[in-house]
Amino acid sequence: MIHRPPGRLPEILSKGGKSMAPTSFSCLSSTSPTPTTAVPTSSNPNPGYNQIDNNDNNSGMISPQPDSEAHGQVRKFKASSQLNRWSRARSLRLGRRLERPAVQGAQTTETIAAVVSGEVGSPRTPSSPLPKRDIMEVKSIYMVSDGTGWTAEHSVYAALGQFENFLVEKGCPVNTHLFSGIDNVEHLMKIIKQAAKEGAMLLYTLSDPSMAESAKQACKLWGIPCTDILGPVTEAISSHVGVSPSGTPRGGGASCRKLPLTEEYFQRIEAVEFSIKQDDGALPQNLHRADIVLTGVSRTGKTPLSIYLAQKGYKVANVPIVLGVELPQILFEVEPEKVFGLTINPTVLQMIRRVRAKNLGFKSQARSNYSEMDYVREELEFANKIFAENPVWPVIEVTGKAIEEIASVVLRLYHDRKQTCSVPRISRYY
Repeated sequence: MIHRPPGRLPEILSKGGKSMAPTSFSCLSSTSPTPTTAVPTSSNPNPGYNQIDNNDNNSGMISPQPDSEAHGQVRKFKASSQLNRWSRARSLRLGRRLERPAVQGAQTTETIAAVVSGEVGSPRTPSSPLPKRDIMEVKSIYMVSDGTGWTAEHSVYAALGQFENFLVEKGCPVNTHLFSGIDNVEHLMKIIKQAAKEGAMLLYTLSDPSMAESAKQACKLWGIPCTDILGPVTEAISSHVGVSPSGTPRGGGASCRKLPLTEEYFQRIEAVEFSIKQDDGALPQNLHRADIVLTGVSRTGKTPLSIYLAQKGYKVANVPIVLGVELPQILFEVEPEKVFGLTINPTVLQMIRRVRAKNLGFKSQARSNYSEMDYVREELEFANKIFAENPVWPVIEVTGKAIEEIASVVLRLYHDRKQTCSVPRISRYY
């Protein structure tokens, strides 16, 4: 039996002493009770644990609310009307409070009920009666890799995105735990036994066929649902190219093969340095050296998109569009196939700019028109006019899209133009 303090997820230690801090996707059902214990409002230094934002007061405590119903009647929580589905989903991914407490760790229903039902400053004694609570059991997902775990982690997060609405609306708590660099059967068996104790499922990316088979058989023995993420893909490619896989992970463990510093690596370094120097319209004379040029009004994601693309080896420059300010003439002289325009919904842009203005310390009395709706609309119209005058520039709507989604659109169009493919694609030679 593993004992740990309530409200904190366990840290799993590998044999090498590495701490495997879990990532939380947890939230409670809509009928969860109000917590009455003291909860600090400062940011959690451990990003693997949930953070609770207290928007109700500044005292650093969440005060209990008296129940108007009879004893034992559970007061239902309703999500704030100010949070739409998009923002609530983001709050879930960040582990923030959605007008209800969050479950941390694989705690039992009785333990959680005892914590949330006690008086402030006086924990409930074991002899005290516990009211009935409707708390959904936490589901755990174990991810095991003999490398860095990047493939397993991103595959699971992509799959969890398919259940995002259910996780938010229905209050289904899910915790993910990543174990990387697992290169021997002994460590693997310890993790599988722990998964069996917690009733978790196991997803693994193990390049060594014998390790993968051991994981499969052990999970079958312990009754653990498991899936090999990498195996079916590797077998399919092996059958297609007619070559057996090496069975060696790409990186992360002692047995991993060490990749040499290739020309591609140095190209990525050069691309990142170039993109940083060309940020926000700097050094316009170098625009002709860029592979991709991004342009759009402020707060459309030009800089993070530039850095993301640069890490993939593309030299990216970005030029801001500001109302009343002429764009550099060289922008219209570079190859138009390189230029991509970014636009966004005015209401969303105003909201983003208001947060930006607040972070910059603008007071309401002395605030510029940067975040005013009239100015936002006028600046977007100014940008749309420029885009219309340059019809070869593709314009990408970025509202509600992640940087990865926008980048995929840019790269598809970029490679399609260079290769004149009938179907947009991103090609890479191995």
